[in-house]
Amino acid sequence: MSKTQANTKAAAPESNLGQSGNFVRENQKSLLFIGGAIIALIAIYLLYLKLYLGPREIQAADQMHVAQDFWAKKDWDKAIKGDASYPGFEKIITDYSNTKAANLAYFYLGTAYLNKGEYRKAIDNLNNYRGDDSMVAAEALGSTGDAYVELKDYDKAASSFNKAVDKAKNKFLSPLYLKKLGLVYEEQKDNKSATEAYKRIKSEYPESAEAQNIDEYIARAEAKL
Repeated sequence: MSKTQANTKAAAPESNLGQSGNFVRENQKSLLFIGGAIIALIAIYLLYLKLYLGPREIQAADQMHVAQDFWAKKDWDKAIKGDASYPGFEKIITDYSNTKAANLAYFYLGTAYLNKGEYRKAIDNLNNYRGDDSMVAAEALGSTGDAYVELKDYDKAASSFNKAVDKAKNKFLSPLYLKKLGLVYEEQKDNKSATEAYKRIKSEYPESAEAQNIDEYIARAEAKL
């Protein structure tokens, strides 16, 4: 999904953005909660596939559940490649192309590659996901932003986080991606935009985890204006 760790006091953006993998792991507690919600939604979706859609969709859903278990356990290699008995997400996409299950597999596959540090593959797969569920779609956009940060492509990272904020429109994901957006703007020396992103967290999501110490971020960005 989904992508991530929750530090009670965030490090300076230089250390978050400048070391490979750190940005992906920021706010882990938040994303673990979100990941649980995504897994529940996906389970409902897969049940829908089995009950209402055609045989090919049913086969894809049946093949997919083991790879989903590997993903939930963070066994990324088996989630991607599968094991001796069941295919991974790569083979599901190949064997069941143009199904809704294969489309969902792009999300899983992209986040698996993100956690493995293979950022280009993560971006390619996450960009191939085309879903209507706002939470999963927002998570895909946010994970794409994480990958671009690790590649130091901050323009594309900012674009992805902006889209994730707009897509999510909820108190869990939107403030998380606003915070990440602010950090990217700070890295770009665009402290005005960073301040605006942080202030949105304070005004629009005052009860979120990200809002608890957001005044520190606002003060830091404003000091550099």
